[in-house]
Amino acid sequence: MTIRILIADDEALLRMAFSTVLEAQPDMAPIGEAADGIQAVRLARELRPDVVLMDVRMPGTDGIAATQQVIRVSPRSRVLILTTFDLDEYAFAGLNAGASGFLLKNTRPEELLTAIRSVAVGDAVVSPRITRRLLEHLRPRIPDGSSADRDERLSQLSAREREVLVQVGRGLSNTQIAATLYLAEATVKSHLGRILQKLELRDRIQAVIFAYESRLIHPA
Repeated sequence: MTIRILIADDEALLRMAFSTVLEAQPDMAPIGEAADGIQAVRLARELRPDVVLMDVRMPGTDGIAATQQVIRVSPRSRVLILTTFDLDEYAFAGLNAGASGFLLKNTRPEELLTAIRSVAVGDAVVSPRITRRLLEHLRPRIPDGSSADRDERLSQLSAREREVLVQVGRGLSNTQIAATLYLAEATVKSHLGRILQKLELRDRIQAVIFAYESRLIHPA
């Protein structure tokens, strides 16, 4: 499968650099460039990209607002936010807006390419540091109580799906979950897909948040 990518950044040289890196990959194709948030939303509606590389600080409509609109006009598109600024508020706002990943622009090219491939298949890409801070941010919203008071939506999951969700909530990758539960990685992906579908969750990050908010697991 060729991953169709829209690049949204107000710096022309960066758009060119990203495009050059992507064009060298046999499974990726840059299909458009946007210099601001409004143009990014318009091109997302017209082109229906698989992944949008979204800058945060752009003139007019910024990357956070544009992410919300892209998700609305092209629900199948995944947004990977790239920023020069390592600020928690950008990460939290981006994830709340529906982004599937958050990376700094000084990320190595191979890490960026891996992130794009992960986001394209429905995974979320967020650094462990951001994940830890996100959970700390959510801690006041995580209720105390017994397992009997857990979110009733958990009843929709099979025993194995609950096991997989627990490992996802602990931050394990699909490969690590497969090793922990003695499953094939493809089986883990299938379980995760059903979990997201049953719980009406968009991606892995939302699954992590649900695992904590539903009291399936508790913060250490």
